[in-house]
Amino acid sequence: MQWIMKLSWFFSAAMAMVVLSPSLQSFPPAEAIRSSQLTSPFRKSRIFENGGSCNATTPSICDPSLVHVAITLDEHYLRGSIAAVHSILQHSTCPESIFFHFLVIDIGLESIIKSTFPQLKFKVYYFDPARVRDLISSSVRQALEQPLNYARNYLAEIVDTCVKRVIYLDSDLIVVDDIDKLWRIKLGTKTIGAPEYCHANFTKYFTNTFWSDPRFSRTFLGRQICYFNTGVMVMDLVRWRRVGYTTRIEKWMEIQKESRIYELGSLPPFLLVFAGHVAGIEHRWNQHGLGGDNVRGSCRNLHSGAVSLLHWSGSGKPWIRLDSKKPCPLDALWAPYDLFRHSS
Repeated sequence: MQWIMKLSWFFSAAMAMVVLSPSLQSFPPAEAIRSSQLTSPFRKSRIFENGGSCNATTPSICDPSLVHVAITLDEHYLRGSIAAVHSILQHSTCPESIFFHFLVIDIGLESIIKSTFPQLKFKVYYFDPARVRDLISSSVRQALEQPLNYARNYLAEIVDTCVKRVIYLDSDLIVVDDIDKLWRIKLGTKTIGAPEYCHANFTKYFTNTFWSDPRFSRTFLGRQICYFNTGVMVMDLVRWRRVGYTTRIEKWMEIQKESRIYELGSLPPFLLVFAGHVAGIEHRWNQHGLGGDNVRGSCRNLHSGAVSLLHWSGSGKPWIRLDSKKPCPLDALWAPYDLFRHSS
């Protein structure tokens, strides 16, 4: 596709100019590619300003009045990430009070964010693929094996320690409600909050090896386990750091390399550590599964109930289907947030 060719050219040029930063660290703006050096494949967003009821904020990342949102950026899903940010800003009462944390492998992406959202409060963090390369096992889809899928495991280590809470969002979604409502949800004694689906067939997320071996299956003993999608999570980073959940997730990934206890990439380790210990959030905040299966061409409908967030999890992505002139009906809801420059 033409937009993929544009992005491929951009990243080839960008990576020829920049030396990657060391593992798991952010970098000062002076080290990033200037937006004036290359033409962004995205249009500039309009300016979003706070309403009259918003608290005044400072440029400091440690300002306690800020709402913190973390999203990954990569070449293949960049168009989705841009649309997600655009949707959040458009529906926020206090858009200037949102601070974005972008996790990247290609550090040249900072210039695209700057040129697309000139007044955005954000910080970009380099995630070294070597951090998880030896922990990743093969999955049912190659896309699930990408190192950046695992960056969420390390948010508590990556972002500044003054950031006590963050909303993690996948790149294939849009928010159609004020994200401050999600931010203010109480987690109680739990470390993460997410919509739970307790009627899902939980056994299918793990192999027969897992369920037949008490060393593994007893991890769920005494827990009321429910499926949750890791694409939308409210995370208490203070509690995460104190308990050391990153180490616990890594331990299960090490077991997976030895015993093959699951098939689905970065999701199962989260289920192993947190299922049964999640603060439940209304389903309106993750209307997931809208990606369906782009191999068989299936389209999904919305679940019943109110909608605050639409999530194209699954094989099909709305920007690909729209460009191929084979969209699903709900892809039209994503299109207004797309800032990609289409060729005439």
